[in-house]
Amino acid sequence: MEINGINTFLKQDMEKVEALIQTSLISDVALLDGINRSLRDHPGKMLRATLSLLVAGALGEVNESSLKYAAGVELLHNATLLHDDVVDGATLRRGKPTVSALLNNEAAVLIGDFWLVKCVRLVLQASVEPEQVLRRFSATLSDLAEGELRQMELAGLGTTTQEDYLRIIYGKTASLFVTAAVSAAISVNAPQALCEAAEAFASHLGTAFQIKDDIFDYAPDSRLGKPAGIDLREQKITQPLLCALESVAEPEARAVRDQVTRLADCPELEADVRAFVHAHDGVGKATRVMNRHLDMALESLEAFPASPRKEYLKALTHYVGDRNI
Repeated sequence: MEINGINTFLKQDMEKVEALIQTSLISDVALLDGINRSLRDHPGKMLRATLSLLVAGALGEVNESSLKYAAGVELLHNATLLHDDVVDGATLRRGKPTVSALLNNEAAVLIGDFWLVKCVRLVLQASVEPEQVLRRFSATLSDLAEGELRQMELAGLGTTTQEDYLRIIYGKTASLFVTAAVSAAISVNAPQALCEAAEAFASHLGTAFQIKDDIFDYAPDSRLGKPAGIDLREQKITQPLLCALESVAEPEARAVRDQVTRLADCPELEADVRAFVHAHDGVGKATRVMNRHLDMALESLEAFPASPRKEYLKALTHYVGDRNI
């Protein structure tokens, strides 16, 4: 099922989430207000808000707190994208010029900060356990910063292990999926066992989502706004390369890792590393790792009571594995 089919099912709830976001971002600073409206004209797939709404409806009745937490997740996600574009020096996001490209890095950081503040305010306006949920959002902000900095620290060293990689992608990606799902479960007063099931489901789903992103880096086609190969050029060792490295003896693995450490000075080595990954089926093996996480996500979902939204969560899981962008 395409994500658009899920969004059609959620149309009424998603419109309420959009309204909350739009209202939250209103400013009497003309520049800020104009940029905010422009960004919301191209909102992306709103995958994390979709996850939040589906979990809330699968475990109870979507209520005002559910909507505010879903909107908060979307605000937090977009704030981090604004900051990421500055860190990455990105000029495109969703096929459109980034704020940092249109204005400057300072503006992008400040607008990202504005979105973060509005996320916090929206969470605190909810009526169901707002302080507990805010702690969850706070933990995710810490995870995001630590994940990015851990990856930055290891980039260029050539030493990234599978354990390092999983910690990085939990912080960068899966943690926010967890916050989306757990805050939704809390919003409908789901019992602890179901909150834990939602957390496990979202953790595996977010992990699979990032592995899929990292597979795209070795694909012949590029994702919208991110050319293939950018992670490797930044000397990041991700799942496809890790899988290929695990397929060879230690001396050959060390030699390839050494090539990664020299990419900044010898960019021509990128072709050799990419060839190594493809020669040892790194993409195929990474896909199988991703599929194991998707299977574990579906297993976690079995704890949920039967409902149409549970079936849509299964469809969302399959979408994560099947998506092309």
